[in-house]
Amino acid sequence: MPVYLLTDELLFPPPHGASEEGVVAIGGDFRPERLILAYSQGIFPWPTEGFPLLWFSPDPRFVLEPSRLVVSRSLRKTIRRGRYRVSADLAFREVLEACSDVPRPGQSGTWITDELIEGYVALHERGFAHSVEAWDEDGALVGGLYGVSLGACFFGESMFATAPDASKVAFTTLVGHLVDWGFTLVDCQVYTDHLARLGAERWPRARFLAALHEALAAPTRRGRWRLDRAPADALARVRAGAASPDDPPR
Repeated sequence: MPVYLLTDELLFPPPHGASEEGVVAIGGDFRPERLILAYSQGIFPWPTEGFPLLWFSPDPRFVLEPSRLVVSRSLRKTIRRGRYRVSADLAFREVLEACSDVPRPGQSGTWITDELIEGYVALHERGFAHSVEAWDEDGALVGGLYGVSLGACFFGESMFATAPDASKVAFTTLVGHLVDWGFTLVDCQVYTDHLARLGAERWPRARFLAALHEALAAPTRRGRWRLDRAPADALARVRAGAASPDDPPR
């Protein structure tokens, strides 16, 4: 199957024409306009060493519905102890750089390149990309995540932790706010055991694209985000409609 070669024109082919590996197009850049267009069509960039920039729309897609977040008993205990303070959009570049630096099983390098960081920082400055940070009692950044927000969808990109459960506390706190704000989708892109334990599920691409189309009808929560709920309060908000670890996937 041919793969589309991008030019300077802001244009992507339909995502349902992706290759078996999920590749929609190659080339292009990290301009904010291109990133916004890609996410709005269910496409995301994934730099791969030795290749031009690759753009993906995998089938199946890994998706979390915010109200179905699964929070384990041990994570609930960690949150209730108040070990971490959680904020949003206070250290966007630092979170990206930490995600780039953290060792990952089976990976000898990182896909978070300098060009990617600069592109997402520019997107953050325009109010479409956001970070969530976890801080320890000494004020050190010990965990976090970043992603893109359009309509009622949050597109998660990466997370890191240098202290136990720090990224999970950040993620749970974020999801509690997403429930408050009426978000319907968290795009987790591709399967990981970590996200599966948190309740993400495999969806056929067609189902994801249809749900994304509906989510994009909502206004975008643009600009700097502020988290009004502490982690324990956000956990309570999630649990009001959350799944139990014993609930079967839908």
